[in-house]
Amino acid sequence: MAEGTPGAGDRPDDVPGSDDVPGSGRVPGSDDVPRAGGPPPSRDEELRQLHARVAALEGARARPRHHRVRAFWSALFIVVGCVLAPLSVVAAWASQEVGNTDRYVATVAPIARNPDVQDAVATRVTDALMQHIDLNSLLEGVAPADRPRVAAALGRLGGTLENALKSFVHDKAKAVVASDRFQTFWTEANRKVHDSLDKALTGSGGGAVTLTNNAVEIDLGPVIDQVKERLVADGLTAAGKIPEIHTQFTVVQSDDIGKVKTGFRLLQLAGFWLPVIAVLLVAAGVLLALRRRRALVAAALGVAFATLLLGGALTVFRAVYLDALPATVSQPAAGAVYDAMVRLMRVTVRMVVALGVVVALGAWLSGPGRRAVFVRGLWHSGIRAVRSTADRAGLRTGPVGRWVHRHRRWIVWVLVAAALLAYLLWSYPTGWVVVGLALALLFALAVVDFLDEPPEAGTTGDVAP
Repeated sequence: MAEGTPGAGDRPDDVPGSDDVPGSGRVPGSDDVPRAGGPPPSRDEELRQLHARVAALEGARARPRHHRVRAFWSALFIVVGCVLAPLSVVAAWASQEVGNTDRYVATVAPIARNPDVQDAVATRVTDALMQHIDLNSLLEGVAPADRPRVAAALGRLGGTLENALKSFVHDKAKAVVASDRFQTFWTEANRKVHDSLDKALTGSGGGAVTLTNNAVEIDLGPVIDQVKERLVADGLTAAGKIPEIHTQFTVVQSDDIGKVKTGFRLLQLAGFWLPVIAVLLVAAGVLLALRRRRALVAAALGVAFATLLLGGALTVFRAVYLDALPATVSQPAAGAVYDAMVRLMRVTVRMVVALGVVVALGAWLSGPGRRAVFVRGLWHSGIRAVRSTADRAGLRTGPVGRWVHRHRRWIVWVLVAAALLAYLLWSYPTGWVVVGLALALLFALAVVDFLDEPPEAGTTGDVAP
């Protein structure tokens, strides 16, 4: 590669007098030895040559020390930037997901349509109602003379009738949670949940939302009231006498909420600046490197790998989180809520990994390495083959091709800047957005390569770069 920290076998080409260093295969001062038969050099000339060789040797010894210092700081900045990369993803998530109410609500609103969540809410409502509905309450509508006989018959049915009643209530609860009214209730309740999360998971949302016992919970009282109305409308008049019930549905629960609240708050506050600092550190490390292209490839792959580790950690933490939940919490529903909460973080992880790979691949392909040159040769050969076919068909670029040839370097930089600007202006870029922009840039470069037509021999005014 052209840039980077010199390693074993590397020697800077700009070391003055480096060819005079012993072991270089050249006799010191051989260029100054007079030809056979010429006059010998004067004493002053010999002293001047000796001083020049001493200065060259001292420069050759001093310059590697300067290079080692630059290499140290370059590596340090790049390593710190790579370490901050996954933290930057978490900070961006804390700022955009937890710090933005509309973004949070848009993330959790679809959870209400998840079958596991609907089944968990319906089961929770059913259990709460069944604690206030028993078989004796159903006998109140029976004539006093017939109650002993009906009670004896119900007693023989035992659990069968109770299970049938529970299934009936559960069906009505499922119908309620599948309705638009539940969608509205869920959205508004989670908007209040955000009041708790936005305070670094330490406050109380009030109303239907509480943060107690390290858990964010939603009061399902309004849902229970809707189910009671449906039960009464369908003939179960005993449900109308059930008192007001409040039962909680856990959205997030963890014993570590209180422990991580300080660090979480810091990440939330650093949501914008931490990614900027990480990028600046990596850029400074690349600029300090003697072999900048190699440093850029290493930095891009390092950032991608560090961020990929965060993606793996999210998957591992999901299993740990679900295993730590109480038995009363539905694991499928909790898994659906967790996946929705970290969805933006996973999207960001895939985006950063894709960006790192694309940057590393682009830096490598543009370098002087043997394999990179081979790949570029295949690329240009393919473009030339297409151009030859077009020329035979009478399709020539004419003055456009010569203009592209004169300004090719500027055109390429403008295309790269346009792709970078599109990425920066994209509201929430994903991995596919990065890949799409890279492919679009590649296609634009192919068009430039196709239009590039060097001037014919003998023409003036068109000088190849």
